Amino acid sequence: MAHMLIGTVTSDQRDKTITVSITSRETHPLYRKQYTKTRKYTAHDADNAAKIGDRVQIAEVAPISKTKTYTLVKILERSHGTVELKEDVEEIQMPEKIGADQLAKVADEAGDALAEAIDEIVEETAEAQKAEITEEEDVK
Repeated sequence: MAHMLIGTVTSDQRDKTITVSITSRETHPLYRKQYTKTRKYTAHDADNAAKIGDRVQIAEVAPISKTKTYTLVKILERSHGTVELKEDVEEIQMPEKIGADQLAKVADEAGDALAEAIDEIVEETAEAQKAEITEEEDVK
């Protein structure tokens, strides 16, 4: 029986070839700390059926090329698609470079706004505590 592995397709750029990543959790024999180990295998995909993100099963076969010794057996689960950012969103998230002076100014403004927000919260909390105390005294 051939050596079977289950993993996730991380690349399907090459013709009739996919790259499958297999992740396993292992425990260090001395320190007993768990860590993740990821191995990548190239597998033959004759129909170019598998896409990035698919969960696939691959089997060991006689060498097909220098790096391919596995072939795609079946696709266990299709990927749910990927999310791509539009150009407009990327521009908003990546503003132009700003100088140190501008950065310091923004940091000062943010610090001032944070200090004001903290002061408001402290005042609201103090007022709420006073209101609770007066309600308790009225009840007595």
